[in-house]
Amino acid sequence: MSTQERILLVRLSHLGDVVHALPVFHALRQAYPDARVAWAVQREFASLLQGLPGLERVLVFERRGGLRAWLDLRQELAVFSPTLAIDAQGNLKSALATLASGAPRRVGLARCDWREPLGAAVLTERALPSSELSGGVHALDRMLALSRHITGLGPDAVLRTDPGLSAAELARGRELLARRGPRGNGVLIVLQLARAGDVRSWPLERFEVLARRLVGSGRRVLALSGPEEQAEGLQLERRLAGEDRIAHWVGQRGLRELAALWAAAAEQGARFVGCDSGPLHLAVACGLPVVALAGPQDPCRTGPWPVPAQVGGPPARAGESPHRVVRSALPPSCAPCLARRCSHPQGAVCMSAIEPAAVLAALAAGS
Repeated sequence: MSTQERILLVRLSHLGDVVHALPVFHALRQAYPDARVAWAVQREFASLLQGLPGLERVLVFERRGGLRAWLDLRQELAVFSPTLAIDAQGNLKSALATLASGAPRRVGLARCDWREPLGAAVLTERALPSSELSGGVHALDRMLALSRHITGLGPDAVLRTDPGLSAAELARGRELLARRGPRGNGVLIVLQLARAGDVRSWPLERFEVLARRLVGSGRRVLALSGPEEQAEGLQLERRLAGEDRIAHWVGQRGLRELAALWAAAAEQGARFVGCDSGPLHLAVACGLPVVALAGPQDPCRTGPWPVPAQVGGPPARAGESPHRVVRSALPPSCAPCLARRCSHPQGAVCMSAIEPAAVLAALAAGS
């Protein structure tokens, strides 16, 4: 590959998937240090990439901008004029962005790894199926397969998954944790609240019970909510008012700031508890051991990485994965699924039936 290569990485959404594409970016930087690299991404996730070392441009796509958004993206692509476009998403929207780049070489996932395989027709070459390379089905298996196809790195190569935080950002994360975190001693447990109405969400009442039991067992708790979970964060703050050793950060904004907070928490030996979400995957990328609450999603595909050896059963043996996955003891026959709306007559029982005691057991197993 020429040192004058201009590489476009296309991963427009969502937050967890953008995080999963970070190994592709790092592999490109490692293999082609002199190449110029740009990343096309939706505006709501662009802040995570702004400041990423070695990324020349962030090409912002306005998801709700209609035809104007596509014209604006096409103009930015023409200015960058990539010679290689890499589709790390695998749907029709990303395929259109890859094609609009005008790059003569367009690389992407194997057709079987696309969510909408018709889009793979825009590619000039495809990676091998992730199942052939690693036997895995996780989203990161697909990204690793793509990375190895583009760079020629061997199967034993260790790829970075982190967001490339600077020393100043790491220092900011420590300062935020000292200011926003709970006082006192004891292991810190971060609870990432979930938005009501999301089929992947754990009920707020369960978070409340878990927080009280964690404090009762000598741990400290930081309950964090982003803009979409702000209402839930305010409710929990009111319900737990006066509880010592519990701190609340309601409506946190800024993805690199959040990454810095996770990195600082990881330095302190903290643990993370949350549902399948972008913040969970960002916590994993920043080195924070997580307990994932899994319901409709398949944790083998979208759970924490590395995948625990015995997902849904007894904890993985020490050294295999720092993460744990908790599921309902009696999940419904329809789980896992990919539905965005639950059709079960009793609602999302695969999430509501997860008991706080099971989460406490998973935390104890991982300590």
